Amino acid sequence: MTQPSDARQRGALIEQYAAQWLTARGLVLVASNQHAKGGELDLVMYDGDTLVFVEVRHRASNRFGHPLETITPLKQRRLIKAARFYLHRNGLSCLCRFDVLAVTGPPDQLHFEWVANAFEAF
Repeated sequence: MTQPSDARQRGALIEQYAAQWLTARGLVLVASNQHAKGGELDLVMYDGDTLVFVEVRHRASNRFGHPLETITPLKQRRLIKAARFYLHRNGLSCLCRFDVLAVTGPPDQLHFEWVANAFEAF
C-alpha cells in the first residue's frame, strides 16, 4: 500500500511535469501548490494577460475512469473559492480562467490532455 507521503511526492512530481508541459506551450508559471481557504490550487499560470488556475488530475490508467471525470461540481466550487481567495490575498483584478490538465500513464510515459476554460466561475 502506498504511504501518504509517497502519494504527495508522486503528485508533486506529476505537477512539475504538468507545469513543464504547459510552459512548453507558452504559459508562464506564477505559483504552484497554493493553499487557500477551502482548497488548493495546483498551478497558477499566465496565458498572455489571462491568469489561469490549472487543476492537474492524474491517473496511472483509465481503469477506474478518466481523470477529467473527477472534476465534480463540488470540486469546481472549491477551486473557485480558492481562486477568489488567491486573487484577494494577492490584490489581483484580472481576466481569469480555469483549466484542467488530465495526465494519464506512469511517470515515464505520461499523456497530457489539456482542457482550457474547462468550467466557468458562477
